[in-house]
Amino acid sequence: MATTLPKIPNTDPERYPLDAFRISVAASVHKGLPAIPLDKAYEGVDINRKGVDFSIAIPRFKLGGKPDVWAKKVEESFVADDYIESVKAEGAFLTFTARTQSVLKNVLTTIDHLSHHSPTGEAVYGVNDSGKGKKVVIEYSSPNIAKQFHVGHLRSTIIGAFLTNVYKACGWEVTSMNYLGDWGKQFGLIAIGYERYGSEEELEKDAIKHLYTVYVKINADAEKDPKVHDDARAYFARMEQGDESALVMWRKWRELSIEKYKEEYARLNVHFDVYSGESQVGQESQSEPLKMLEEMGLIKDSEGAKLVDLEEYKLGKAIVRKKDGTSIYLTRDIGGAVERYDKFHFDKMIYVVASQQDLHLAQFFKVLTLLKYPWAPTLEHVNFGMVQGMSTRKGTAVFLDEIIQEASRVMHEQMQSNEEKYALIEEPEMTAREIGITAIKIQDMSAKRINNYTFNWSRMLSFEGDTGPYLQYAHVRLASVERKNPSLLPLPPASEISYSALATDIKAREIAFWLATYPDVVRVAQERHEPSGVVTFCMKLAHMIASAWEVLIVKGEADQEKARARLFLFICARDVLGAALRLLSITPLERM
Repeated sequence: MATTLPKIPNTDPERYPLDAFRISVAASVHKGLPAIPLDKAYEGVDINRKGVDFSIAIPRFKLGGKPDVWAKKVEESFVADDYIESVKAEGAFLTFTARTQSVLKNVLTTIDHLSHHSPTGEAVYGVNDSGKGKKVVIEYSSPNIAKQFHVGHLRSTIIGAFLTNVYKACGWEVTSMNYLGDWGKQFGLIAIGYERYGSEEELEKDAIKHLYTVYVKINADAEKDPKVHDDARAYFARMEQGDESALVMWRKWRELSIEKYKEEYARLNVHFDVYSGESQVGQESQSEPLKMLEEMGLIKDSEGAKLVDLEEYKLGKAIVRKKDGTSIYLTRDIGGAVERYDKFHFDKMIYVVASQQDLHLAQFFKVLTLLKYPWAPTLEHVNFGMVQGMSTRKGTAVFLDEIIQEASRVMHEQMQSNEEKYALIEEPEMTAREIGITAIKIQDMSAKRINNYTFNWSRMLSFEGDTGPYLQYAHVRLASVERKNPSLLPLPPASEISYSALATDIKAREIAFWLATYPDVVRVAQERHEPSGVVTFCMKLAHMIASAWEVLIVKGEADQEKARARLFLFICARDVLGAALRLLSITPLERM
């Protein structure tokens, strides 16, 4: 007779295959020790720790007495069911072993159903609805117009795109926002520079690069002639006052730069819902908070400039208005946050900004808290460490498109070394670019985001070790199994696969159990704002698959039932690896 599991709030065995096993473990613990409520027993179940399927540490429940005696009680009262076949008391710890056939069947049928037969028609294995009904605004990338799209912006883009995807996977309504550095004295400098060095033709061709060239030249002039800075300040003051003649060229630079950025983001598989910028923040949204701060007695004058004293919070002094009366980016950030709340009514707003800006963000959040905005506590700073040594391989400082081109070229050359495989690829240049972009992204997300890392061309582009190309190769190889075994197709429905044929293979069990942890990987990644856990999941899965090819043979296996079961396992592995890569904003490849 089939086991009937008790219901525990916030569990969903139909979506998370390991929930059924955890509930079974919790029920056994509760049966042996009724003082431990079912839901608390469930919370105490550890998965895959120290090589055992499930384990529980009895001391965590603070029952008093000797924990090893309590553990023994659970062992003695245990009755095997469809999910758990045995339990062992080891001192104060209990270890539970799942039925292999149940693991295989539960996990693989769930993956198949949610990847190919979900009610919405979308692949939804791993997603959850923990954020249902909630709204989040995620601000990321935020480059400065007319300055290089440097590595700090690249990291913010990669991490921000991941956060956008992972929040969506957890049911949140996400607004992704690019808050451009499109205002400030540097536009006065560019205006002066454009009169001297500007070219309409070059601007139309590549606005970002041309404005950067102008910016570099006028800065060189300003070093020799300080009057250039005075002229730039005067020009920006005209912009702030709404002088149309000062704004007309600026608008054109902004629009052309955004068009160029959209192209570059599309290549990175990144798309924004909103292109905002410092220029878009209304004067009233900036002056109203300043007025409130003055009325609260929090503003001090310092040589004509206005500042907020945050020394008592160990956050120094924050300038909110320059002595020439023009705004500063802290003031614009405050006004921008007020406007965003009015527009989006978010439950949370995340700023993906380098750890170098920790003080600025802390000051910004503290000022909003002092202003008593009820939504101020919902703002979060997701910070990250710096990248050292990111340049082209010739050592020159670089634009993002140069990095992508170089990575693509190296990959293309490697692909051409195998003429037979190369001939089968429909779009080799696009494929090479995707592998190159995967290399860049995986190198960036492999370690904890707060860590600094050194950009390393040779390691990043290798097909060996824990790299982006290695993960793409793993996916391509999984995708090829179906193509290479047409005689096994179509496969029977998931319910009719011979799981008993797979149950004798320890590698099959390992892979299935690891695939079952993916929904937890997604949930933890969202809670911690940390992509590295997803990369670790992908790497471990790729290593497991690599070591299974010789054992779980499909082509050439005489037993058709066994061959089909193995093929089904590899298809499920492909589906989950593909989902994890897409979560990381990477396009999984079918051939390379």
